[in-house]
Amino acid sequence: MLNRFCRGISIALVIGVISCLGWIICPDQALAVNNPELLPNQATPIVDLANYLPAKQEEALIRDIETFQGETGWKMRVLTQYDRSPGRAVINFWGLDDKSILLVADGRGGNLLSFSIGDAVYEFLPRTFWIELQARFGNMYFVRENGENNAIVQSLDTVKGCLVKGGCAVVPGLPREQWILTLITSIVGGLVFGFAGIPRKEGQVFAWQWVLIVSPLWFILFVAFGIGPVVTRTSELLPLFRNLIGFTLGILVAYLSPRFNSLNASKT
Repeated sequence: MLNRFCRGISIALVIGVISCLGWIICPDQALAVNNPELLPNQATPIVDLANYLPAKQEEALIRDIETFQGETGWKMRVLTQYDRSPGRAVINFWGLDDKSILLVADGRGGNLLSFSIGDAVYEFLPRTFWIELQARFGNMYFVRENGENNAIVQSLDTVKGCLVKGGCAVVPGLPREQWILTLITSIVGGLVFGFAGIPRKEGQVFAWQWVLIVSPLWFILFVAFGIGPVVTRTSELLPLFRNLIGFTLGILVAYLSPRFNSLNASKT
């Protein structure tokens, strides 16, 4: 159990680092070359050069993409590559425009997924959405456990679901690793709250003035990092309840720690 908890923390930290690095990674790097000879002769929304998608799954995904485009007008395309890339040739091959979403799956880097997005898409799915989507489904842990094919399919399903309902500010759903990180920040926020409330004067029960002084710290830890990511990504009450319990326990542990220390000292 401890190993799984530690592994969850490490995954959450790695995802956070990848999210930060995503700001400086340009998704158009995959389009820096031009090799049209790598593209098929027939029209298809998927070019699977890396063979990530099983035949039946690829056929089903092609049908879904074409149906989605016919119903909504959003043009979704998938390119997988490994050794060589068609690069900029896909722009003319697919006629990419402002309503296009190109997913590039390339196993050579640290993250499997990258995206090239039309300008019209950003009105519904902001840049931060794509960074989080890349970090969630393209990270090495997710790909190792679910496979490249499922990373591609689940990311496309997420995009389609958000476009159908009019857009998303964040990626829906709360992965276990991300929830663990919110739980940790909630507990730390509670510890800060509890330590600040420890009485410092004789006859004082709770040091509210110190709690208010350090309120920006525990508020950011608990509300911004502990509660915010939960309520914006899922409607489930259980993870929210657990974070509230973690915050409360953190307060109690920190606030009561001097009393336990004094009891132990008196016994010795």
